[in-house]
Amino acid sequence: MTDSDSQQQIILAVDDNLYTLRIVQHTLEQAGFQALTAVSGEEALVMMSERGLPHLAVVDIHMPPGMSGFEFCRTVHQFSDLPVIMLTAVNEETTIIEGLEEHAEDYIIKPFSPAELVARVKRVLRRMGDFAYTLQPLTRVDNHLTINFPDRKAIVDQKTVSLTPTETKLLYILLRNAGHIVTTEFIIRRIWPLELAFEDRLHVHMHRLRRKIEDKSRPRYIVSERGAGYIFQVTEQ
Repeated sequence: MTDSDSQQQIILAVDDNLYTLRIVQHTLEQAGFQALTAVSGEEALVMMSERGLPHLAVVDIHMPPGMSGFEFCRTVHQFSDLPVIMLTAVNEETTIIEGLEEHAEDYIIKPFSPAELVARVKRVLRRMGDFAYTLQPLTRVDNHLTINFPDRKAIVDQKTVSLTPTETKLLYILLRNAGHIVTTEFIIRRIWPLELAFEDRLHVHMHRLRRKIEDKSRPRYIVSERGAGYIFQVTEQ
C-alpha cells in the first residue's frame, strides 16, 4: 500500500480509554489514514449506522460498563465482514486464541508500538481488499441497487428487501472486492470460520441473494467464475 492509498482508508478505533484513543488516532493520522474514535462498542455501532462502515476497526476487549470488544465484533459481523484488530491489555492465551479464531485478523497487546500498529493495519488492509463504498450510511452501487449494511436491507429498484446476516456478509465480501474474483474457499472461510462448510452450502446462500437483488431475466451483479469463485461487477445503467 502506498501513502496515497492509505489516505483513502478509514480506521475506527474503539476504546474506553481516552488516552489510548488519542495515541491511536494520532498514530494513524500521522501514517496518512483517516481515524475516527468511539469510547464504546455502542457508540461505534451508532457511528456506523449514521456514517457507514470504515475499512477497519481497532478494538479493545474490556470496555465496561457496555458491550465487550468481542460482543461488538459479533454484532458487526452479523452485517459485514469488517476486518478487526484487537488492541488490548489482555494477555491470556485462551482470550488471544478466541480473538484470532472468532473475531479478529490480528491481536496486539498493550502497551503497543505505534509503528507496529501501523504496519499491522496496512498488512490486514492489503490482505482484505479495498472497500470503495465506505463511510456512506447507504451504500449506493448504482441506480438500481443500494445497500444498508447495519439494517441488513437492500433497496432494489426503490423496493426494500430484507437480507439475512449471511446474505449481508456475502454482499460485503463481494463489494469489498468488486471487479475481482473472490475464491469460493476465501468466502467460505470468512462466512463460516469455525465450521466445516462446503461449496453446496455457499451456492444455496448465493442463489437466495441473487434472487433478492438481481433482475431474474438479466442478472447484472454477481457472476460465477467456474472453478474459481464469484465476481461482483458494477456497470452503471
